[in-house]
Amino acid sequence: MKRSVGQILGRAGIRIPLILWTIAVLYPIFWMFLGSFKSNAEIYRNPWGFPESFSLDNFVTAWTNYNIDTSVFNSLIVTVIGTALTLVLAIPTAYAIERIQFRGSQALFLLYISAMMIPMVLGWIPLFFLLAELNLLDNIYGLAIVYAVSQLPFTIFVLTSFISTIPKSLEESAAMDGMSPYMVLWKIITPLSMSGIITVTIMNAIQFWNEYFMALIFLNTGDNYTLALAIDFISSEAQYTNAWGTLFASLVIAIIPVIVLYAIFQRRIAKGLTEGAIKG
Repeated sequence: MKRSVGQILGRAGIRIPLILWTIAVLYPIFWMFLGSFKSNAEIYRNPWGFPESFSLDNFVTAWTNYNIDTSVFNSLIVTVIGTALTLVLAIPTAYAIERIQFRGSQALFLLYISAMMIPMVLGWIPLFFLLAELNLLDNIYGLAIVYAVSQLPFTIFVLTSFISTIPKSLEESAAMDGMSPYMVLWKIITPLSMSGIITVTIMNAIQFWNEYFMALIFLNTGDNYTLALAIDFISSEAQYTNAWGTLFASLVIAIIPVIVLYAIFQRRIAKGLTEGAIKG
């Protein structure tokens, strides 16, 4: 079946901008990967070309001389604890708001939704003094708690949408069989909401792994730096030492886990967000 000129032009008008946008997004990342394998002399001599040899010296330098190993470990701790704590707090809260009728449940849900619209920057100064009072300032565990609390409104909003579509008859049958509300939550509601739980877990993990500003404010010593702060330190050092290859290598170390995680779960994320939007 032949296509008309108008159909061809219409498809081209859609695809060409998408192709150009894809190139504009991917080329800097590709250039960064190439730069991570170049020496400083190669970067200045041929910044846009391929490296003469794919050397891992920049990765070794970043890992050993700039404490990227410690920063990766700190970021991993903050991400895992923050993500787990968010789920522990959000799942029961979303279930209570959606299923348990109590005075003020709707107002509580609206409060969480409203919190999503408030810029987090407004709470940084009070949080700074609060963490100082609790001796959690310059502490990666304190930062993990802040991360978890900051993502609670979004997580509760998404999970409430999923829980609202689960038939109440399942809970009633479980209650008749002698299950307590806590058993219903963990054995029925949680498994049936797993698509939404996985979606928010991945999105929160990526957010915590990449976060910079709160880590900059609440962490002071180099031993507690997360990966974002370590990269910022290398970036400032590169202006004077010309360690651009080391900077590119550290960026690659930071971005690879995100790319791998998204590549593995991209369909799950898209499915979870779509289902959440439709169910909500």
